[in-house]
Amino acid sequence: MRYPRWLLSIALAMSQAVLLGCPSNPDPPQIPYAQSGEQYSDKMDLARLEHELPLKQADLMKITPDNLKGATQEQVDQIYARLTAGPIPDGVYDGQMFFPKGSSERARLAEIVGGGIKGFVVDVKAATLEHIGEFIWKGKVFYRNEGVLRNRIEDLLLLKPIVGPNIESIPKLDIDDKDSWLLFPAKLYCGQSLMDGRRESIIIDYAFTDDLPGYREMPDVLAGREGLEIRDEIRMVRPGFYLGRAYIKKVFALNFTLYNKAVAEKDTPAFVDSGTTTEDCWIGNQRLTAMANKPDHQQARLIEPQ
Repeated sequence: MRYPRWLLSIALAMSQAVLLGCPSNPDPPQIPYAQSGEQYSDKMDLARLEHELPLKQADLMKITPDNLKGATQEQVDQIYARLTAGPIPDGVYDGQMFFPKGSSERARLAEIVGGGIKGFVVDVKAATLEHIGEFIWKGKVFYRNEGVLRNRIEDLLLLKPIVGPNIESIPKLDIDDKDSWLLFPAKLYCGQSLMDGRRESIIIDYAFTDDLPGYREMPDVLAGREGLEIRDEIRMVRPGFYLGRAYIKKVFALNFTLYNKAVAEKDTPAFVDSGTTTEDCWIGNQRLTAMANKPDHQQARLIEPQ
């Protein structure tokens, strides 16, 4: 089978990236987790998990983008299920994608992606996705008031075969003295989590983005309904820090984190003092019941998304 030149370029770059090897995983966040077996029936119900082992403010402060890489997928899932969406972010966020310790997601991701782009077959090892993500994907830029998001790409060498020569037409930002090209736009809204339907998450939806300003058919179509049908969802760990889950064709693919240092430094003191934050999305009946038993100054404030 003959592959398109741009696909071969991506495969070559990925195969070179994997030679760099994986850094050793740190210890996971030292917070409470429920015991869980390999079978679905051995996992604790999420409502019971949150009731018996709620994440306290001190627990949230122990979680970092780096130590999450040392957690198993079950531990990451348990953390995510005990979070709320928090405020919809605004501005520039640094991003990291990761596969947890002992995860089999790489192998499953290869099956999901294979044939995922209509008319092509992705014949590359999914294990290299984490490496290549470190090279080209640096995070996201949120436009809260517009309900839009764009992804930060710092190295266009890998994508040049599909972006084409007219790179100057791609919008970009200067972030930390580096050019960040803004590609793969998405729509931003509150919606039901695909993992935890008890409450909403912040949804990053690539399905119908061809009507957004700045949309480019290539490569933006690759993330949309004619491509991999990517759908992200995020919840807040603490101000400026979000944990995310990426889905391809509604199947869980990988985890990622988003971090904004300026927001963290500005809003964390108030979060530490009150233990609450503004909530743009529905936090669920279980959390509302718990909040109702707290003093007024500690209750989360629900607002309508702008």
